[in-house]
Amino acid sequence: MNLVIDIGNTLLKYAVFEEKEIIYGGTSESIDEFSVESIFLRYSEIKNAIVSSVRIIPENLIATIKSFCKLHLVSNKTKLPFVNLYKTPGTLGNDRIAGISGAFSLYPKKNVLVIDAGTCITTDFLHADGKYYGGTISPGIKMKLTALHTFTEKLPLVNLRDLKNDYGYDTESSIITGVINGTVAEIEYTIDYYKKKYKEIIVLLCGGDAAFLAKRLKNSIFAVSELVLIGLNELLEYNEE
Repeated sequence: MNLVIDIGNTLLKYAVFEEKEIIYGGTSESIDEFSVESIFLRYSEIKNAIVSSVRIIPENLIATIKSFCKLHLVSNKTKLPFVNLYKTPGTLGNDRIAGISGAFSLYPKKNVLVIDAGTCITTDFLHADGKYYGGTISPGIKMKLTALHTFTEKLPLVNLRDLKNDYGYDTESSIITGVINGTVAEIEYTIDYYKKKYKEIIVLLCGGDAAFLAKRLKNSIFAVSELVLIGLNELLEYNEE
C-alpha cells in the first residue's frame, strides 16, 4: 500500500492506494501529524508515501510520515516516466508533473491534454510518443473573482454559484457570468486548438472547479477528479523501481 498526499494552494488531498486502486481518501484544508498517524494506524500495510506540495511542507508532518514508512518528496530530482521537454524543468509545478504522470499512466501512447481547473487553470500536453512539451497557466475562477474586487473600488467580492441565465441581471450576476463565460471560452479555445493539430487526442479535466466546468464545456472531455493522486502514485512506483 502507498500513501499519497497532494498539498495544493487551497486544498489538500490524500489517498491510500492498494496497487493502482484508491481504497481510502479525502480532502481537507490542512493535515497534521495526528491525522497522518491515524491513517497509518488504520492501514498498517502502507510501506511507501509520496508528498507533493506547492507550499512549504511542515517539518513535523515529514517526520511523522518517516516514522512509519519510506517517504518520497516530489522535486526536480524525481525521476519521471515521461520525457520532459520543458525548458525550465526546475520551475514546473509538482501538481502539473503529477497530472502529466497520471495522464501517462491512464493513457500510454496517446495524445493527452490535461486541464487542471483549480486556483490556477493549467493546461499540459503529453504527446503519444511520451514527450511532454509544455502548456499554459492562467488565473482560476476564484482568482478572477478576487481580482475584480481587489483592483476596483466598487465591484463586490462575490462567490461562485450557478446562474439560470447566460447574462447578468445585476452587478453580482454580471461578474459571475463574465468570469464563467470567459473561463469556458478560454478552455474551449485550447481544446479546439489541440484537436485541430492532432486528430486523435484525449482531454482530461481535473481540479477543484472541474465538476462545475465539465457540464458547461461543449467539447468531449473526461473528468478525472483523482488524476493528480493517480499521477503521484505512478511517480512513487516509478521511483521505487
